[in-house]
Amino acid sequence: MDENMLCTKTHEYILEKDGVYEVGITDYAIDQLGDIVFVELPETEAEFAKGEVFATIESVKAASEIYMPISGKVVEINEEIANSPELLNDENYADKWLVKIDSKADQVELADLLDYSDYKEEVE
Repeated sequence: MDENMLCTKTHEYILEKDGVYEVGITDYAIDQLGDIVFVELPETEAEFAKGEVFATIESVKAASEIYMPISGKVVEINEEIANSPELLNDENYADKWLVKIDSKADQVELADLLDYSDYKEEVE
């Protein structure tokens, strides 16, 4: 995982790249879910407020709702993950993001997100 990402207490992350945010679930969440077998992602152009459910992930253990860490509009979905959700289980898979969003999030929206190192301390 990238040390520059910001994480939620519900195990989602954002990582800003070239003015767009990648949104995904943390390695801890993937470990807790077990073998992921299904992912339902939103359509591009869909808009979400911070905290809204934007995706569903099913594993052999359970189904989990995934919450948007900041408000924004989906500009791209990870087609590779949508078509082969089991890729999330691969520890060497680098592009585990679920969607990319365009966001005008301000400091208020970002205030409760944790640096990755702080997140790791909290879940250990």
